[in-house]
Amino acid sequence: MLFFRWTLLLTLSGLALAYPAPAEDLSKRAPSKRETPLNAFLSTLLEYLPPINGAIDTVVGVLTDFETLLGDLTGDQETYNQLGVGPCTEYTLIFARGTSEPGNVGILVGPPFIDALQDLVGSSALTVQGVNNYAASVDGYLAGGDPEGSSEMAKQIEQAYALCPNTKLVASGYSQGGQLVHNAAELLPQNVAEWISSVVIFGDPDSSSPVANVPASKVDIICHAGDNICVNGVLILPAHLTYAVNAAAAAQFVVSH
Repeated sequence: MLFFRWTLLLTLSGLALAYPAPAEDLSKRAPSKRETPLNAFLSTLLEYLPPINGAIDTVVGVLTDFETLLGDLTGDQETYNQLGVGPCTEYTLIFARGTSEPGNVGILVGPPFIDALQDLVGSSALTVQGVNNYAASVDGYLAGGDPEGSSEMAKQIEQAYALCPNTKLVASGYSQGGQLVHNAAELLPQNVAEWISSVVIFGDPDSSSPVANVPASKVDIICHAGDNICVNGVLILPAHLTYAVNAAAAAQFVVSH
């Protein structure tokens, strides 16, 4: 565990990421979303990363507590329902959170990825929609991805296609959310799946499978070495909790398509 933290800290240092105020100061303030840039989010994540090493059904309670604390400390927005509310934008992101995560975009990956996209294209050019009607339960993960959530994600993508055919649709998810991306793509009409601009999946349990009807060149599957979930396993290890480090690179992939 200690080796993992030092390795990750050295990686972040190499990217010239700065560290925020001590943890006790973070807990005494209520930062707004834009006051928590990616480097501060990563620092807070590392500061409170729990010593998790166990089966998903046994550690889910610890994960929930950790995610709640991380959300409180960073002040990041965990729910987005922008699809169909305002005018069409250049980009539309539909994001499925991981198992046990809060809101409809979660906290570990969704908010850092959204921030990274907004930094590149501007908030006015991005519509964000989290997947609703999705329990994000352990049972859903073990079943290969919550069926109701998978259907809902497909419906949201079809809604974006109908409302804003010129938007660049980004289908994305983390952990069980990655299962939803795969499942939703299989439920979509071929022409809608082919219309998707890019797919980004973090910690993908179905990493060995293609995304149906989406060209491989449009798909970015990000898996850390040692992440058991990426081989469709059931063990939650620290490597599965730190995909926020990949948010900026994932956003660059999106804007390159």
